Amino acid sequence: MSTTLSRVHAAYDRVEAVDRPEIWIDLRPREEVEREAEAIDERLARGEQLPLAGRLFAAKGNIDVAGLPTTAGCPSYAYRPEADAPVVAGLRAAGAIVLGTTNLDQFATGLVGTRSPHGAVRNAYDPARISGGSSSGSAVAVALGIVDFALGTDTAGSGRVPAAFNGIVGLKPTRGLVPTAGVVPACASIDCVTVFARTLPEAEQALSHMATGTPPPLPGRRPGPWRIAVPPREQLGELDEGWADAYEVAVEQLRTAGASIRALDLTPFTEAAAMLYEGAFVAERYTAVGAFIDKATAQGDPTLDPTVAAIITRARDLPAHQLYADMDRLAALRAKALTELSDADALLLPTAPGHPTLAEVAADPLGANARLGRFTNSTNLFDLAAVAVPSGEVDGLPFGVMLIGPAHTDARLAGIAARLQPETRLAVVGAHLTGQPLNPQLLALGARLDRTTTTAPVYRLHALDTTPPKPGLVHVGEGGAEIEVEVWRLPAEGLGRLLTALPRPMTLGCVELADGTRTPGFLCEPGALANAEDITSHGSWRNFLGHSPSRGLQGRGELRDQPPHARTRPRTRHPTDE
Repeated sequence: MSTTLSRVHAAYDRVEAVDRPEIWIDLRPREEVEREAEAIDERLARGEQLPLAGRLFAAKGNIDVAGLPTTAGCPSYAYRPEADAPVVAGLRAAGAIVLGTTNLDQFATGLVGTRSPHGAVRNAYDPARISGGSSSGSAVAVALGIVDFALGTDTAGSGRVPAAFNGIVGLKPTRGLVPTAGVVPACASIDCVTVFARTLPEAEQALSHMATGTPPPLPGRRPGPWRIAVPPREQLGELDEGWADAYEVAVEQLRTAGASIRALDLTPFTEAAAMLYEGAFVAERYTAVGAFIDKATAQGDPTLDPTVAAIITRARDLPAHQLYADMDRLAALRAKALTELSDADALLLPTAPGHPTLAEVAADPLGANARLGRFTNSTNLFDLAAVAVPSGEVDGLPFGVMLIGPAHTDARLAGIAARLQPETRLAVVGAHLTGQPLNPQLLALGARLDRTTTTAPVYRLHALDTTPPKPGLVHVGEGGAEIEVEVWRLPAEGLGRLLTALPRPMTLGCVELADGTRTPGFLCEPGALANAEDITSHGSWRNFLGHSPSRGLQGRGELRDQPPHARTRPRTRHPTDE
């Protein structure tokens, strides 16, 4: 089976396994996507250069995907685009395959992920908590290992808050760097299309195929360490228990990496953040979809989210003089903010002040949402760039921070963020290979394939009697052979999680590769080989499965070590659907 096609099969199997229908608005028919995967592999065989070949992605439901309706989370608003949005088209031209459109806070109005007639999108780690919005479905599809990356949008923080809550990366580019044509606007003047991925390099690679703008050259920076601005603790306000300590750990991590830390007054940032919804700027949301909401409200449309409708309709009667007054105030705050940043390369902040439960948001939908935007709302108003990255855990849930800098410092911010993302490598030979039953475990940890190679000729491979079937790699020295392996890159923290859940007889050891380098990898306890078939002559687990079809079909059911969810099938859109 081709590499791209096997990844498509694994993705649809993963959709079934996680049972999260609320992630999706529309999934493309599996057969249609399989045909596209086969065409991608044929193009590769002809020698075409497709840098994203085999990569799977999802698009937020307010972004046009040809063949699927664009709903912005409101079924009665739906229209059928004639073409992909430029961001989608750029990714597909590079060989990536879109699986479908994802759920969102209706009309991209919210940071909670609960304001949708398709249901609240539950957090990838704790289904009792929110996923964050408005790009909720896209973030969870990445966090659960269904897709490699996903598109979101960010007006008030929707490309960053869901990243923090689901332990993934969110890139919010400089305004104008990525086109917003083919995107249902929230506030058109400040909207940005964003990308989620499990690792920073994956997100950067995807973004490079979405961007059409050319960043202007930045002024040369003085030699020396990165300069990171950090506000005093009291200006962060109330944070969830343990979050202040987690933030300080991130600050110290950058300091240890050689960064210079200096103080910054956060006041202009938080004052501007409050203006996004409390001031006249919310009127731009009415400009985008207000007439539709007025008509739908008059007709009693049951698919309108009442919170979203109330926010947008309240903006209808804002006086023009208030907008001009707010624009003057914003300009003054922006000048103060940029002065505060001055010679700093980035501002480091918690991405959000806390992570509420679904019940807490239901009890206070406006208050909970407003709190979540404390650190993110001002970014686009000030025309800044940002990147959100995981930074450890608090009580078993992801904690995230973000780096914010002036426009067109996107690459610089990513370079600094990389200091918060230590990586390691892992060599796999069996059930964790691409397309195999346990590969989603790697994907869910933020792993990405680095290369396919072989071991040094000092190993033997055995077929173990396990479910799902897996091989055992054992170092023997003389009498060994080269065995095909995949080398994956993943966050060091992810490797720790994998190790704690590793069942016997599997062990983690040092694997010697054909080029003489060594890397952590899966090995097997010798005691498990007593009745195991020696399959070394096949050279790889895949070759052995090709000669043993019955083994290849085992273990394709429900994956182990996944959180239980109610068994409901996701909706798949077929060509005959209207």
